Amino acid sequence: MSQLKIKSALVSVFYKDNLAPIIDLLKANGVTIYSTGGTQKFIEDQGAEVIPVEDLTSYPSIFGGRVKTLHPKIFGGILYRRDHEGDQSQAAEFEIPSIDLVIVDLYPFEETVASGAPEQDIVEKIDIGGISLIRAAAKNFKDVLIVSSREQYPALENLLKEKNCSSDLQNRRKFAAESFDISSHYDSAIFNYFNQEEDLDKFKLSERTGKQLRYGENPHQEGHFYGPLNDLFDQLNGKELSYNNLVDIDAAVSLIEEFNNSETAFAILKHTNACGMAIGTDVKDAYLRAFAADTVSAFGGVLVCNQTVDLAAAEEMHKLFFEVLIAPGFNDDALELLKGKKNRVLLVKKQNLTAQKQFKSLLNGVIVQDRDLVSDQSADFKLVTKKDVTATEKEALEFASKICKHTKSNTIVLVKDGQLLASGVGQTSRVDALRQAIEKAKTFGFDLNGSVMASDAFFPFPDCVEIAHGEGISAVIQPGGSIKDELSINFCDDHGMAMVFTGTRHFKH
Repeated sequence: MSQLKIKSALVSVFYKDNLAPIIDLLKANGVTIYSTGGTQKFIEDQGAEVIPVEDLTSYPSIFGGRVKTLHPKIFGGILYRRDHEGDQSQAAEFEIPSIDLVIVDLYPFEETVASGAPEQDIVEKIDIGGISLIRAAAKNFKDVLIVSSREQYPALENLLKEKNCSSDLQNRRKFAAESFDISSHYDSAIFNYFNQEEDLDKFKLSERTGKQLRYGENPHQEGHFYGPLNDLFDQLNGKELSYNNLVDIDAAVSLIEEFNNSETAFAILKHTNACGMAIGTDVKDAYLRAFAADTVSAFGGVLVCNQTVDLAAAEEMHKLFFEVLIAPGFNDDALELLKGKKNRVLLVKKQNLTAQKQFKSLLNGVIVQDRDLVSDQSADFKLVTKKDVTATEKEALEFASKICKHTKSNTIVLVKDGQLLASGVGQTSRVDALRQAIEKAKTFGFDLNGSVMASDAFFPFPDCVEIAHGEGISAVIQPGGSIKDELSINFCDDHGMAMVFTGTRHFKH
């Protein structure tokens, strides 16, 4: 039968928040309740009668509570098929009562790991009875309703009220699906904890928070996002974030986190690449300098800043059509002005990115790598030319390298006085990337004399430094590592240019 009356329930939970209304409903409908330990006491305090699990099984809780519900009379009452004559006969023979509703949750394993607890405490939070009850009840969803998390209590309460303490097959199947989500996530968390040390060549990721997007990269593609986005941002205005918005926001946040709060940094990104980036005396100044690098590409871009946006900056930004603005805060008058465009997305960044890994699907599988968390610091620069870099050049080279790291390969970045002048992005040739950057810088009126150049990978030939010298570029930063490094070094020495190696390549595909 699809519609089944709940006549008996097993309730054994770690979290008892908002459980009381459900107990009241079970009590009011004459449901027989089985329970254990602290949950039993909680239910009795609600004025409901409880049959201790120990009375049903004729076995006490043993091994410090590790074994309480693992018994045929419990699992038999959950798993036996109500429409199967053989199962009915055996249930009667062994005096196994039906259990129609199971309310159980799991020990807080992830929370215990996050707390920094010792391994002994973490291992004790690996649930055995709870996970087994969830799987058993979910497997027999045709006959049993499984509630496996306090997140489901409101839905259960509504169901009990609306259907007079009954459930139909559709209800039970949905709760079962949610329960397998919970149990599989739990097992993945346990595996990933152990695999930090064992390093088995396996990949498991589970995200329980998700949302469907308007569409994917293009309107004909379906898209979803999985993860705790609300932990990272508060959205103060604008339309729902799209797939492309999220990709650009990730790139923007990754770039801005290269800069500390002691300086005011502003970036404008388009298709994950910075078309403008600058350090300024305040947010307005930084924005205007970033915008000057490419006043065309900035249209429809994603803006990001590491300081609170004030009215003076907002007035300048308000003149531009852009998709998203990310900042750690907005002054009230600035927010009021910027909210004048109803679709303009305004995000308050609440915390930094914490993921240590990156992954994506390809070739019918998944490829995983560590995030590139290496930032080139001037203290680590290796001078390879006779001419040393000046203090101004050193600062510019570090700034250029940070931008270069977050730009699609092959890339060349040109910088001067804390301002991105231009970049060549995603070219198949490093020479083409440099030429693209030079042409773009000139298009927007920049003088390249005294500027610096950053490359995401080494120069296999001296052609890039030759071209750079011809444009008045005075200093170069690159990883080094080519078997022909000496050709570029010698050219710099012969023409009075300075060059430093970082030893770290920053390809980005």
